[in-house]
Amino acid sequence: MVEDEPSSDGIFDLLQETDRKRRKSQRAELLETMKVKEFFDEGEIAINARTCQGLECELCIKVCPTNALYWHDGKVGIIHNLCVYCGACVVACIVDDCIEVKRVRKDGRVERFSKPVEVVKLFCTINSEQRRKRLESIFPSSETYLTRFPFQEKKTERKSEE
Repeated sequence: MVEDEPSSDGIFDLLQETDRKRRKSQRAELLETMKVKEFFDEGEIAINARTCQGLECELCIKVCPTNALYWHDGKVGIIHNLCVYCGACVVACIVDDCIEVKRVRKDGRVERFSKPVEVVKLFCTINSEQRRKRLESIFPSSETYLTRFPFQEKKTERKSEE
């Protein structure tokens, strides 16, 4: 018996892929209207309801650049299609490990953080990589640097002691 119909797994996978593409295009439209650039292919954000201070702080809601965080039934809610996984909420939060962000960069690297210190370290790493790449684009080798800025030895004169 020959099966001409695709298997149910194939149809299910196809439906999931179509749904994923639809969500991605809706997200792109939403962010475009807000003039927000997306830096990450994928990401996840989660708020630990047990550690969240909620009404006492609401700092994460105030700093969110896309208004992805909001009040919902006395706790912080998330509109996942609006979140750009920037980490501003984690930096502003007064409780460590309250908000956890996982994001995937365009090159495939996965970054996870849930404490302000981790975000600051991550930003320093990213900035130092960008500075290094910029420096390498200007001066691909030490010889290039030395031809542009030749080493000049300064002669220092010492006063002879009498």
